[in-house]
Amino acid sequence: MTTTVTHSPDCRPEISVFPPTRDGLSFWQFMIAGSIAGSVEHMAMFPVDTLKTRIQALAGSSTLRQALASILKSEGPAGLYRGIGAMGLGAGPAHAVYFSVYEFCKQRFSIGNPNNPLAHAISGVCATVASDAALTPMDVVKQRLQLKSSPYKGVRDCARRILVEEGIGAFYTSYWTTVLMNAPYTAAHFAIYEAVKRGLKEGSPGSDGGEGLVVHVTAGAAAGSLAAGLTTPLDVVKTRLQCQGVCGCDRLSSSSITNVVRHVVKKDGKSGLMRGWIPRMLFHAPAAAIAWSTYEASKTLFQHLHNDNN
Repeated sequence: MTTTVTHSPDCRPEISVFPPTRDGLSFWQFMIAGSIAGSVEHMAMFPVDTLKTRIQALAGSSTLRQALASILKSEGPAGLYRGIGAMGLGAGPAHAVYFSVYEFCKQRFSIGNPNNPLAHAISGVCATVASDAALTPMDVVKQRLQLKSSPYKGVRDCARRILVEEGIGAFYTSYWTTVLMNAPYTAAHFAIYEAVKRGLKEGSPGSDGGEGLVVHVTAGAAAGSLAAGLTTPLDVVKTRLQCQGVCGCDRLSSSSITNVVRHVVKKDGKSGLMRGWIPRMLFHAPAAAIAWSTYEASKTLFQHLHNDNN
């Protein structure tokens, strides 16, 4: 017996601008999940970010302990959070772009293989190029507010004075330098995260294939710390370029990476290219763990809501 199912002429399949991905979520849901993850990550790690900025920008602050003691003594605990408003405004939109572009590109580049590490790496690069464009202006404001004896009254005052005194180009003065460092960092980060997550799932005896909080935290921390360690030389180059001629830092004859690397090796030896790798890894491990666990938890929530609606 054949049953014919008819539809009303007005009954049409739902058309979405952002079609569901292989995870059952739409593009906008990845954006919201990424926005939540980025905001939580940066708010939680902001005091450490302040310490890192002070260490990199000021001469004489060589350790986390010294920088922390200096801030607490002269500014109190509130000094660790100066500029957090700028990051609050920038982190959400930037990470919404970051994770949604990553998921979109991963789906397009995987070519039927969701475990393709090359696709993960390329998708990560695309994600960081797009998200850095959204975050860089607020990152400039944030770092200026984080500096000791910052002359700005707040986020609005800082943004207004930069625009009036230096022009809109000042908000993007470090964009390509940031991309140059973050692209390989993100490529390594995403590839390591997906590989560790897959390994943990496959290597767990009696595992049902699910992804728990421990998997996300462990994979995120491993990805953040290893990617940070691998890209430390580029971070050193970026810092030397940004700080040249300031607070006793050497003025560089050329801004090319090759020239900076030669300068560092000549002055400090090859080990100079790995300066700051420990605090860099200590920063990125918990930050990545927080971001990925929050992101995956947000995705799971959306998936549950999607299933309930169906």
